[in-house]
Amino acid sequence: MEIQRDIPLADYTSWLIGGKADFFCLPKNAEEVEEAVRYALANALPWTVLSGGSNVLVSDEGIAGLTICLRRMNGLQIVESDDRVSIECLAGTGKSDLLKVFLKHKLAPALFLAGLPGDVGGGVVMNAGVSEAMVPREFHEIVEWVEVLKIEGRDLRRVILPKDDIRWSYRHSDGWQPGIVLRARLGWEKKADPEILNKVRDANRVRLSKQPLDMPSCGSVFVNPPGHKAAQLIDGCGLKGFKIGGAQVSLKHANFIVNTGGATARDVKGVIEHVRQTVKSQKGVELRTEVIWLGR
Repeated sequence: MEIQRDIPLADYTSWLIGGKADFFCLPKNAEEVEEAVRYALANALPWTVLSGGSNVLVSDEGIAGLTICLRRMNGLQIVESDDRVSIECLAGTGKSDLLKVFLKHKLAPALFLAGLPGDVGGGVVMNAGVSEAMVPREFHEIVEWVEVLKIEGRDLRRVILPKDDIRWSYRHSDGWQPGIVLRARLGWEKKADPEILNKVRDANRVRLSKQPLDMPSCGSVFVNPPGHKAAQLIDGCGLKGFKIGGAQVSLKHANFIVNTGGATARDVKGVIEHVRQTVKSQKGVELRTEVIWLGR
């Protein structure tokens, strides 16, 4: 596995924003992830995992140490029983690949996954979910177990954690750290829905009409506060279209910040802070972001 130097990270994020990684690698399997971590430890380098890049904002100054990008770590295996379809998949496997499997079997997770960008590892880490009322609605509902490379000092070991050993909450998971998500087994009972394909198509049409899917973004920026929808709060403050540099609150969906061209992380952070301050001042509600900041 090659360790590269000074690699621009913008192309590895859905916002198309980010400076350079001091050191960078693209492992294809668990063994190469372990090799990367050992390299970082041996050279006293901090290490950062970059998964699908759909829910992160990378600093304009880049990321210090070694960035371990899981984009090439993809692949899945279908395991069927009489009453269940399960999928064992590497962390970098796209959620769209899972969608195809569940859609083929006419199972409910297809509708859920149709609304989620990114990959399996990010889905586990963030307990990714959708705002629409449906079953399943959050990632933990389809998880059976998760394989993690546990990292404690210089001690590395792979462990498989049943889903109940992980603490799941709104847009977060805990109990598997410190470590790196390597693989997961996801599944659903065999209760076919003959209308699932039409439901997915309808949902995609609605998303296309309401979300700026033709522009670089990270998806929803803010977590919905209890009893509120972040998009409604932001829209109610007249913030659609608010812009700093190349970063703009989407005119289609107020909880999206889009890169209109040449946006920097500084631009996005400026828009986020302005939105938070305005909503707090006008609505009395504190917004927090779903976005993970990476870098200096």
